[in-house]
Amino acid sequence: MAECLSFKKNLAQCTCTYEPCSRKGRCCECLQYHWSMRELPGCMFPAAAEKKYDRSLRHFIRCYS
Repeated sequence: MAECLSFKKNLAQCTCTYEPCSRKGRCCECLQYHWSMRELPGCMFPAAAEKKYDRSLRHFIRCYS
């Protein structure tokens, strides 16, 4: 994939707590990766819910229902 021109800015704002993630700060890659598994990235979840690492659409809906 092409170099991310917003990498530093994205990384500074990234709320994902999964440390070995190779996509941290690379939002386009992150979204493509999670969406391919019918999930959403951690940044779409409230902080407490994100730390559970359940990125499923069902969990997202439960969080915001």
